[in-house]
Amino acid sequence: MNIPFKFKPGPSAIKASLSIHIIFITLYITVFRNFSLIHLGYFALTSIIVSLVIENFLIIEKRKEEQKTSEITILKDQANYRREFLGNVSHELKTPLFLIQGYILTLIEGAMKDKKVRNKYLNRTAKGVDRIISIVKDLDLITQFESGIKTVEKSNFNIYELIDNVYDLMEFESEKNNTELRISSEKNKSVMVYADKERILQVLTNLVVNSIKYGKQYGYTEIVVNEYDKQRIIVKVIDNGEGIDEEHLPRLFERFYRIDKNRSRKKGGSGLGLSIVKHIVEAHNEQIFVKSKVGIGTEFSFTLLKP
Repeated sequence: MNIPFKFKPGPSAIKASLSIHIIFITLYITVFRNFSLIHLGYFALTSIIVSLVIENFLIIEKRKEEQKTSEITILKDQANYRREFLGNVSHELKTPLFLIQGYILTLIEGAMKDKKVRNKYLNRTAKGVDRIISIVKDLDLITQFESGIKTVEKSNFNIYELIDNVYDLMEFESEKNNTELRISSEKNKSVMVYADKERILQVLTNLVVNSIKYGKQYGYTEIVVNEYDKQRIIVKVIDNGEGIDEEHLPRLFERFYRIDKNRSRKKGGSGLGLSIVKHIVEAHNEQIFVKSKVGIGTEFSFTLLKP
């Protein structure tokens, strides 16, 4: 049992209490010129009581100071996160906006007359607009999950059917990157789960896209479905790609967090995919994990409830 009151005074409290009582005893003898064993017992008892009061007062003050320090640290962390987030949003939007501006100005200044140049620049402008729309949509989705506006609509479905759908969607990308798409546990391809089918499709798609994008040539992406406990299964997306340094793992699910900013932007994407994955999994009250080793590969996994 956790007792909030401490019954054993520390050295500082004992020392303070003794100092106070020595002064009182001195004053008492000086004024009343009378001091007996009864008085000594009384002062000894009050000394113990005072030392306990002082000790618990010091503990309370220490806890208040620790709480205050903790709150200040949290506020500083939040301020740093806001600054970093705003800087990242600014950068992600600024790049396509400047490209759009450049193409439009070039067209206005005379390039409109050249049909070939006009079509090329308009297509690039459209891609820039699509990128901005994608970033805004992803941010809006995350905001809705965080505020509780967006909820999950659960139903029973076969997780393997969903994996097949994802692999069908990713066939072109995997062939382009020479990535082999694998599914483990072929013997039992009927594992039912209770979740939001559309959202879990989004989770798997994002994880497989990342796996292919940062995988190595002639590598593989494998999805494994295992038992997690009596109520849940665990879905693993494994690759033998570049791998991720351990120092980056705690921040992987942050919005716009990139391990290598230049390389990641060249690969495309809004930088919000893993953050969306985390929010969807947490909206299901489930867990998501990541482990990785540089040069060996990465494994993302998440739990899902059985019907």
